[in-house]
Amino acid sequence: MRARLPVLFGVFGVMALSNAIVPVLPLLAEGATVQGAIYSAYFLGALLLVLPAGFLADRIGERPLIRAGLLLTLGSGLALCFADSPVLILSARLVEGFAAGLFVPASLALLNSRPDHDRMSGYFMALLNLGLVSGLVAAGFLVRMSGNEYAGVIAFTGFCLVPFALSIFMPEKVPSRTLPPESRKESFFRISHLLSNYFWLWLSAVVLIGITGALTAHYPEYTDLPPDLISVQIAAMSVATAVAILLTSHSRFDPVALIRIASVAMAAGVLLVIVSPWGFLVVGWLAGMVMVAQLSFLAIAEPRQGLVMGLFSTASYGGMALLPFIAGVLVEGFGFLPAFCALAASTLLIAATIGRCRCRAAV
Repeated sequence: MRARLPVLFGVFGVMALSNAIVPVLPLLAEGATVQGAIYSAYFLGALLLVLPAGFLADRIGERPLIRAGLLLTLGSGLALCFADSPVLILSARLVEGFAAGLFVPASLALLNSRPDHDRMSGYFMALLNLGLVSGLVAAGFLVRMSGNEYAGVIAFTGFCLVPFALSIFMPEKVPSRTLPPESRKESFFRISHLLSNYFWLWLSAVVLIGITGALTAHYPEYTDLPPDLISVQIAAMSVATAVAILLTSHSRFDPVALIRIASVAMAAGVLLVIVSPWGFLVVGWLAGMVMVAQLSFLAIAEPRQGLVMGLFSTASYGGMALLPFIAGVLVEGFGFLPAFCALAASTLLIAATIGRCRCRAAV
């Protein structure tokens, strides 16, 4: 329990803090370009560190990285509270991304190496999504009630003190699979092995998780609904993801078959978004199922989880950065309907190729 609580409380706080600034971006910086840069700086910071963090987790253990990630999160939150210029805010967001880049793969590696990896990784991913929703909703409410644009940031920075304090008392050696030390040369060789053997699994993370970011980024311009209603609909997608993760993580399934089925169904969900916001619930639910299946596959197939979770996080963050950009290019060139249809077609590509992973995990 001492190993799990800092991770579970931590992912909620880290994700909530990352979104707490979103509702007040117009109050902190002028212009869409600067606001977009502040928002994206977090993802850039995370993307830069998730793979090195996974590499380090296999060599020095997960605990130092978890504590460092939480400490950096606290520091970035405090920096945001006192930042008085867009440059300082952007810098704090970049550090906040570095913190998430250390914390997320190390935490997933710790949980995914346990015998109860399906259940614990499910809790982790569910709390991750609930943290994102809470950051948006609670921050907006706190700012409106207090009149302080930093109220949400202050609240969730304070919350992150709890998991950081708990991380101090994490056991030095967390119960997991006992493995012999791995040399640096062996680690680099294993990266090549993981990239080639599980290429189609990484692609499924890029596409199926990235699609949620693409819909979030472009649906507000596509629809004529008011902003507050759009926010609720998009938040519902994350809630559906969290619920699906909790339910799927307590079920027995063939990971590859589940990814294939969910990929086909997600094509229908993306097309449903074109005509109804209910499509967000479908896409969110299927994304949750996919995340659990991907983590389950990797937990069974690989004994060392540091590099594996680093690559998984890289693919996930990469999809969140790449798919919205590609969808934006398609929207500008061809319109919303062809762009959404292209996103749906990409999920069918995943359904057709996911079985080509060289190493099959046995259930």
